[in-house]
Amino acid sequence: MEAPARPAGFWIRFVAYIIDGFFLLVVQAVLWGVGWTVGGGGGWRAVGAATHLFNWLIGAAYFIGFHYRGGQTFGKMLMQIRVVRMDGGPLTLGQSIGRYFGTYLSAIILSIGFIMAGLRRDKRALHDLLAGTRVERL
Repeated sequence: MEAPARPAGFWIRFVAYIIDGFFLLVVQAVLWGVGWTVGGGGGWRAVGAATHLFNWLIGAAYFIGFHYRGGQTFGKMLMQIRVVRMDGGPLTLGQSIGRYFGTYLSAIILSIGFIMAGLRRDKRALHDLLAGTRVERL
């Protein structure tokens, strides 16, 4: 296992995630508007439930898909970082899925899993450790 030449730390990863969050917020707001219009404005609960499901699916597809297809989301592209396997290769689909669901574990434990990226010498967060990945600067 080679050591990452230029690991991406907590703050640069955080900024990339904020950028991704804004991008997804716009996409999800548009979908909410479409859902509200198609639903005829017929009740917040029905539109809200469908919107939450679609929002989750879009978020999952976004992070899993972009990490699998090149290791970069839009936020990571702008910040010039990418997710790779420990050997520097592209993620497998299984690693991408595992890493995505690992972020939930990182969040559930008071976000300590994310903070680990700022405390560890190799800058790996809990979900990186679980998936066998690392985030590197380009």
